[in-house]
Amino acid sequence: MVSDSSAQAFNKRRSETQGGPRAGRLARWRALLREDIQTVYDKDPAARSLFEVLTCYPGLHANWLHRIAHGLWKRRHLTLARLVSHLNRFLTGIEIHPGAQIGRRFFIDHGAGVVIGETSEIGDDVLMYQGAVLGGSSSERTKRHPTIGNGVVIGANAVVLGNIDVGAGTKVGSGSVVVESVPPGATVVGVPGRITRINGRRLERRPQDILDHSQLPDPVVETLKCLVDRVELLEQQVRDLTNTTPVQWDEEVPLACTWLAENERG
Repeated sequence: MVSDSSAQAFNKRRSETQGGPRAGRLARWRALLREDIQTVYDKDPAARSLFEVLTCYPGLHANWLHRIAHGLWKRRHLTLARLVSHLNRFLTGIEIHPGAQIGRRFFIDHGAGVVIGETSEIGDDVLMYQGAVLGGSSSERTKRHPTIGNGVVIGANAVVLGNIDVGAGTKVGSGSVVVESVPPGATVVGVPGRITRINGRRLERRPQDILDHSQLPDPVVETLKCLVDRVELLEQQVRDLTNTTPVQWDEEVPLACTWLAENERG
């Protein structure tokens, strides 16, 4: 004869076995949603309340709708997945193909105009701003979109094209066009995108805050500075070799200069 305590223990184990997987999935979804909401607080200092985050952040809504579309895509409900993706674009202004693979704690700030292609792969803790594009550079049905590493920041209106790798921790400046793979930890700016290192050395002014776009260096300006420094050094060496004084810009230029002689005759 089975005691009451044994029967209760048996029923409890049976109920846990029957409801365990479903309860586990619900717990994982709740944890994931909490993590997404916390990500908004961590990456946008303008977020002030839970109600505001849930109702006023299209980047968050786009991420949640994409999870539904991606789940349908993996289960081969392709048309339904595209319809959910299309609804996502209509509601948020963000276009994410349901085939794109996106990691955890992904956040799109502002969101309008963001496009993420079918074969894009995005790691964890990635931050994108409005107008950013992860586009393809081939019409073949192969891997044709970028792979974005963990912790990457992609600035507003930046474009990353083709089957390239953007290394972990990279910062892509606003308006840049990246068409080649980028090593981890780099800062890329310009059109086409250039890694901001001069003569193999890192620039001194590097942004410490991932949101501090005003401190992104300009590789063209830095190159010109290096050229000016080099010219001054060469002039000093020439003066030392010839024992001459610095150039006097007010003195008359001899008419032996071809271009000046032509001007005098004209």
